[in-house]
Amino acid sequence: MEISVTKEKGLEVEADVLLVPVMQEQDNFCKCTKEFYEYANSQMDFCGKSNEIACVQAFNKIKPKNVMFVGLGEKEEYNLNKLRVAISKACQKIADMKKVSTVAVALKKLPDEPSLAAQTVAEGALIGTYKFDKYKTEKKERFDKLVLISSQDVQPAVKKAQVVCDAVNMTRDLVNEPAELITPAKLASIATSLKGIETKVYGQKEAKKMGMGAFLAVGQGSRHEQQFIHMTYKPKGKARAKVALVGKGITFDSGGLDIKPAASMLEMKGDMAGAACVISVMKALTKLKPNVEVHGIVAACENMPASRSYKPGDVLTAMNGKTIEVDNTDAEGRLTLADALCFAENLEPDAIIDIATLTGACCVALGKVASGLLGNDDELIIGLQASAEEAGEYLWEMPMYEEYFEDLKSDIADFKNSGSRYGGTSAAALFLKKFIKTTPWAHLDIAGTSIISKPLRELPKGVTGVGVRTLINYICNL
Repeated sequence: MEISVTKEKGLEVEADVLLVPVMQEQDNFCKCTKEFYEYANSQMDFCGKSNEIACVQAFNKIKPKNVMFVGLGEKEEYNLNKLRVAISKACQKIADMKKVSTVAVALKKLPDEPSLAAQTVAEGALIGTYKFDKYKTEKKERFDKLVLISSQDVQPAVKKAQVVCDAVNMTRDLVNEPAELITPAKLASIATSLKGIETKVYGQKEAKKMGMGAFLAVGQGSRHEQQFIHMTYKPKGKARAKVALVGKGITFDSGGLDIKPAASMLEMKGDMAGAACVISVMKALTKLKPNVEVHGIVAACENMPASRSYKPGDVLTAMNGKTIEVDNTDAEGRLTLADALCFAENLEPDAIIDIATLTGACCVALGKVASGLLGNDDELIIGLQASAEEAGEYLWEMPMYEEYFEDLKSDIADFKNSGSRYGGTSAAALFLKKFIKTTPWAHLDIAGTSIISKPLRELPKGVTGVGVRTLINYICNL
C-alpha cells in the first residue's frame, strides 16, 4: 500500500473515501463535514461509539466521493490502541466496497501528538487489510493508496509504521505458506538473504559437533535436514545493549511418533511462527537502526514420523550436558529451544527472549486473546509488558512455581520433556529455564495468539504476526 501525507483540507483531497475518526458527542467538525456527520447520524443513528461506522455519499459537494465516519468512543476512555482498532475496522469495511482505490484519513482533529496518530493510523490500515491470496485464482481488488491529512510533517512516523507492518505481514506470509515450501532450508535461505544482517547457518554435522542432541533428535525423522540459524544485527558505534531473540522453528509438527489427531495437525505449518517473527524482526532492525546489538536464533526442523524418528523413552543430551527423557515426541518445541537457549547464552547477551507456539495449555488458560509471558527477571518482564501495551498486543504473566516441575522429574535422566496436562505452560517454561544459567530471560508462548479463527481488535481472522510489534518496540526503546 502506498502511503502519502498532505496538508490539504480533507474536503479538497482527491479520494474515493474520506475517513473521519470521531469521538462521541464531538462537535469540532468543519461546516461541511459536520453536515455529512449529521446526515449520517440521522440516517444510521450514528453517534461515535467505539468502532461504529457510517458512510454517506458526497454527491459531488466535495472532492472525496464518500465520507465515512468511524467512532472512537468516549473521550475519557480513548487511547491510541482504540484508534488503531477503529481505523482497521473501517479500512476492512472500505476494502469490501467496489471501485475504491484511494482512501484519505483526517488526523487534524485527533487529540494525539500528530506523529503518534499518523503511525497508529498507518498501522491500523496496513494490519487490518492484510490478505494472503497468493494461491487464489480470483483476487479481490483492494484500495492501494492511503493519504494522511495532517498539518505537520509526520512522514518519519509513517515510514516507521510501514517498516513495522511489513515485518508483521512478512511473518504472516511465512506462516501462511505451505510447509512443503517453508522448509528448514528455506528459512535458512530467507535469513541469509537479509541485507544488513550477518547470518551463519549450521547444518546437521556442525550442530552435532556443538552437542545439540535435543534439537537434532526432533528433526531426524524428516527428509529435510535440520538448520540452525544465527543472525546478527550490529549498529554503527557502541551498542547500548545486547539482546538475543530465539524463535521456535518447527516448520511442520506432525507430533512425531506420538502423532497428532488429523484435526490438530491442520495448523501445524504454523509451528514456526516464532521463527518467522524473529526473522522478520531482524529484517526490520536493518531499517529502524536501533543502537542495540541483536542476535536472532532459530533451530529449524520438521517433526515427522519415520523409522528413524526419535522415540518415547529415548534419552537426549542437550548442549549444556543436561539429559532429557522423551516422555512425548509431541513436546518437541522445547527440545529445539533448549539447545537454542544454550547457544544464545554463550553469546553473553544482556537479555534472552524466546517466542514460541509452545503449549496447548496456554490456549486453555488465555484463549486467543493474550500470549503467555514467563521469565526469571522482573525488569525484563515489565519492559516487555509495557512494549506490548504500547503496540496493542496483550501479554499476561503466568507463574513459574517450582512445584510445576514435579511432573517433569525422571527416574533415568535429569528430567522429562513433558508430564501432566495440568499447568502445562508453566511446566514448559520451567523446562526451558533449565537451559538458562544467569542471563535475564523471558519466554513468550504464542500458541493461542499466532492464529485466530475470528476477528480480534485490529486483526482480521487468520495468521496474526503476533510478537513482532512487541519485540521491535522493546528493542527500539532500550
